[in-house]
Amino acid sequence: MKAIKLYLEGNSFRSIERLLKVNHQSVAKWVKAYSESLPKAKVPEKPKVAELDELFTFVGKKKTKSMS
Repeated sequence: MKAIKLYLEGNSFRSIERLLKVNHQSVAKWVKAYSESLPKAKVPEKPKVAELDELFTFVGKKKTKSMS
């Protein structure tokens, strides 16, 4: 459906309303119905190993003061 495609491209309900000459509430209902028809997203399993970044080391040794 064109309204769904326009919404996924970043258009608001009201801009789609103006483009397609339909009520923005209808567009909202179509988007909601479409999103409910999609399969549920898989929840990732809990990670077994986590790696830490070196950001803490960098911030701890930073020689200039923060601007904030």
